[in-house]
Amino acid sequence: MDKKVISGYIKNITAIMVVYAIVFYLIQIKVINNYYNGILILAGIYIIVAASLNLATGYLGQLALGHAGFMAIGAYTAALFAIAVDLPKYVELIAGLILGGVMAGIFGLIIGIPALRLRGDYLGIVTLGFGEIIRIALLNLSFTGGAAGLKGIPRYVNFTEIYFLVVLVIAFLFAFIRSRHGRAILSIKEDEIAAESVGIPTTFYKVYGFVVSAFIAGVGGGALGFYQRILDPKKFNFMFSVEFFIIVVLGGMGSITGTILAALALAFINEFLYSIDELRLVFYALTLIVLMIFKSDGLLGRKEFSLIRLLNRFGKKTKIENAD
Repeated sequence: MDKKVISGYIKNITAIMVVYAIVFYLIQIKVINNYYNGILILAGIYIIVAASLNLATGYLGQLALGHAGFMAIGAYTAALFAIAVDLPKYVELIAGLILGGVMAGIFGLIIGIPALRLRGDYLGIVTLGFGEIIRIALLNLSFTGGAAGLKGIPRYVNFTEIYFLVVLVIAFLFAFIRSRHGRAILSIKEDEIAAESVGIPTTFYKVYGFVVSAFIAGVGGGALGFYQRILDPKKFNFMFSVEFFIIVVLGGMGSITGTILAALALAFINEFLYSIDELRLVFYALTLIVLMIFKSDGLLGRKEFSLIRLLNRFGKKTKIENAD
C-alpha cells in the first residue's frame, strides 16, 4: 500500500480519536451538559439518516421523500428485538441495529424494484406514500404499541456509541462511493443512457443503491429507539422525511461532509425553534430560498471537506513563508 495512503489513514484515525477524547472529556466535566449531550446524540442519528438519503438522492440521483418510513422500520425492528431477548448489552445493540437495517433494506428492495422504474416527481410521490403507509400501519398495529407508542426499550446508546457508529457509517459510505459499485451509481446519475450503453446494469445498481440507503436509514432508526427508549409513530411523518431532505440539500447533494455539517447545524437550530414550532417550517423555507439564490449547490456542493488537506496546505504555506 502507498505510504501516502497509510499516512492518510493514520492521520484520519488520530483526528477521529482526538475529537472524541475532547468532546468526551467536556461531557465528563459537565462543560457539555446533559441537554447539549442529548442534542449531539440526536445530531449523530440525523447524520446517519441524512447521509443514507444523500446516497439515494445526491449520488444515485433519485428523489426519495419517504426515508422516515425506513427509519421507522429499523427503529421498531431493533426495539422489538431488544424487548423480546435477554442478551448482553452490546450483543443486543449490534444485533438490533443489524436486524433493523436488514428489515429496512428488505422493504427498500420491495418498494425499489417497482418504484425505481419511475423518475423525478413520480418516484418522490411513491416514496412519500410509502412513508405514510408505514406510519399509519404502526399507528394501528397492536404489537408496535399502536398510537400510544412502543415503551420499555432499553437505553443502549449514548455519545460514545453514536460517535463510533457515525464514524463507521461515514467510513463505509466513502469506501462504497469510491468502489466500482459506487462509480457505477455515479455514472447513472450523470447520464443513465450513456451508463447503460457501456454495459452498466442500471436497474440493478439503482435498486442496489436504494437498498443500501434504506439499510443505513434503518440502522439510524434503531439507534434512535435505543436512545429515546420510547417510539411514537406520529414522529415518523412526512415532515420528518423533509427535514432529512433539507439537510442533504443544505449540505450539498453529493457531499458527505456537507451533510455532516448541515445535520449538526440543523440539530441545534431545531432545539431552539421547538418553542416556536409554527415558525420552524418558515425558517426551513427561508433557508432554502436564500441557499438557492446565493449557493444553489449547497454549502459544499459536491466537494468534500478534508482536515488533512487543510493542514497540508497550511504546512506548505508556512514552509514558503519561512523560506522567504
